[in-house]
Amino acid sequence: MSDTSCIFCKIAAHEVPTEIVHENDRIVAFRDMDPKAPTHILLIPKEHIGSIADIEDRHGAMLADIAQAATHLAKTEGIDRSGWRLVTNVGPDAGQSVFHLHVHLLGGRISSGRDGAGFRVAATLPTGRAA
Repeated sequence: MSDTSCIFCKIAAHEVPTEIVHENDRIVAFRDMDPKAPTHILLIPKEHIGSIADIEDRHGAMLADIAQAATHLAKTEGIDRSGWRLVTNVGPDAGQSVFHLHVHLLGGRISSGRDGAGFRVAATLPTGRAA
């Protein structure tokens, strides 16, 4: 099921051009148009789901697809050894601006400043010192 006004539903249906880097029957992954890290890929379900808070038991396979695709993409992007993270936001106060479940795959550098959701973060080095 899709929402005809949702930009991510349109991307999933190939109605809006974007750089798709992975796709299967349940999910689509594409490069973020406003990247917050050297690697910034969005992974979305093809089904319109508002956020992770709307997940139901039947979505288990789709969530597994997202996790497996993120792992595969981290390898193909060359960030699997240096580190990467997955971020999803729920609601406007958390930084969600498109109300279609999406997971940010971020990597390529030690993060300091703001994360993919716009929140301030401080990276800590293995020595315990802030970066």
